[in-house]
Amino acid sequence: MSLSMKTTTAMTVMAVSVTLLMNPSIAETANGSNTINNSSTNKNTASNNTTASTTTANTTDVSPVTNGVSQKITRDVKTADVLNKLLPTIEYNTKDLSKTAQKVNDSNWSQGSDIDRNTGTKLQALLNWHHNGVGPVDGYWGKNTRKAMQAFQKAQGLSVTDQLNTKTWEALTKNNKLMMQPVLVNYTLTDADVNVKTTTIPASAEAKSKLDGMYYESVPEALAEKFHISEKYLKALNPNAKFRAGETITVYNPGNPNIKQVSRVIADKATETLYAYDDKNNLVASYPTTVGSTATPSPSGTHKVEVKVHNPNYTYTGDDGNQLIIPTGPNNPVGVVWIGLSKPSYGIHGSPDPARISRQASSGCVRLTNWDALALLGTIKDDATVEFK
Repeated sequence: MSLSMKTTTAMTVMAVSVTLLMNPSIAETANGSNTINNSSTNKNTASNNTTASTTTANTTDVSPVTNGVSQKITRDVKTADVLNKLLPTIEYNTKDLSKTAQKVNDSNWSQGSDIDRNTGTKLQALLNWHHNGVGPVDGYWGKNTRKAMQAFQKAQGLSVTDQLNTKTWEALTKNNKLMMQPVLVNYTLTDADVNVKTTTIPASAEAKSKLDGMYYESVPEALAEKFHISEKYLKALNPNAKFRAGETITVYNPGNPNIKQVSRVIADKATETLYAYDDKNNLVASYPTTVGSTATPSPSGTHKVEVKVHNPNYTYTGDDGNQLIIPTGPNNPVGVVWIGLSKPSYGIHGSPDPARISRQASSGCVRLTNWDALALLGTIKDDATVEFK
């Protein structure tokens, strides 16, 4: 698993447990908790988990046009119930948008033009809406945006390039309904948005283990994760915001995630991308990731998904063998998701630091942003294969 500045480098995942989430596609024991042993001598176990059907829904690729409600799956598909429980529904409006938001929404690109922050934000939105994740939206052309573009090119059968070109932009923008979707929108903060539990994340594992939860450290951090945007960009879009209930702020519109069931994923170490395929071998989504490091490489070969956990805790094992349980929460070292593999101690998981995805080392596992990990958790089959490339 990968480590961030909010975790301790000596930490090793030895066990994770799940909070109650009643859904057949998420592993859980009869008493509402699921402990997965991830030591080198014990395989992941989930003896009482319910196995979801592996029948693929007969769906067509639907553009994530949300019409004022984002991250709410209304189609009758097998993944709808799970995704709607895992992802927050976002109600927004476009009345009296700020000039900045209007510029982003109206922006366009042509060959030879610079990718300024307005166009960059729209490009990142279009890639996300085509289910090629860019990490936190920040409006800047960078490593994760380029990788998302290349995954989109691959899925569309286009030449893979290092720079945006006309054919790629035309493919991104050819869906008129998608182009009508606003990139930046207004959102009115609710009591639930601003009354989230917060804490200060200490440095030591012992201090972490004494917390009630690995909560967000601030309301802006929680909002940035909810809207899949960098905290700095959120604050830049709302320079005078107090982030109080009833206040209307400018946010990024996440759109809807991939809804097709995922039968196979490839964790590509070279491109630092996780590619997700359906049972017909169609590339249906891609996510920026961190896969292993020189010091602690990821495994090789193909493995199976054995357990899927929402809101895992984390067991820290010190050099002396003593163990400490670090509680659940978005700033937990494995974030809010653990997808354990048949290869003991390895898995796909979330992250307490989304801005560092693809930019930090990993201790062998596959790290995603929390929102990408949740989207994958809601679609990946119980018997899916995970190939390390």
